[in-house]
Amino acid sequence: MKQHFQNLIDEEEATIDMTPMLAVVFIMLIFFIVTASFVKEAGIDVNRPDAATAVKKDRANILIAISDTGEIWINKRRIDERAVQANIERLYAENPQGSVVIQADKKATTEVLIKVMDASRSAGVYDVSIAAQEP
Repeated sequence: MKQHFQNLIDEEEATIDMTPMLAVVFIMLIFFIVTASFVKEAGIDVNRPDAATAVKKDRANILIAISDTGEIWINKRRIDERAVQANIERLYAENPQGSVVIQADKKATTEVLIKVMDASRSAGVYDVSIAAQEP
């Protein structure tokens, strides 16, 4: 009988509790999901012009689309041109390392493009690019 209780105590001491390790794994998983950089879209498909000097930009977090009719889209929402600066300021405050990429349609007017660029610079974002297709 004494030997039986000794075997039970030895078995109990030999087991490893996996609960703390699982908790750490789940916390790490949540951390990586929250800190991951997700691909954002402006909200509409834009027919971009071709450019021979087009360069791929990896860290573009503020995407602004200008349609052929002059509509401005940010985060899948149509934005009034007077509210562009406020939206850029908010998005830039969320991610200060981000840059602005303007996806203007071939048929969009330069007036709308210049207004969006001015709003970006007024919001404090000086890294502004215009998206183009590689030929």
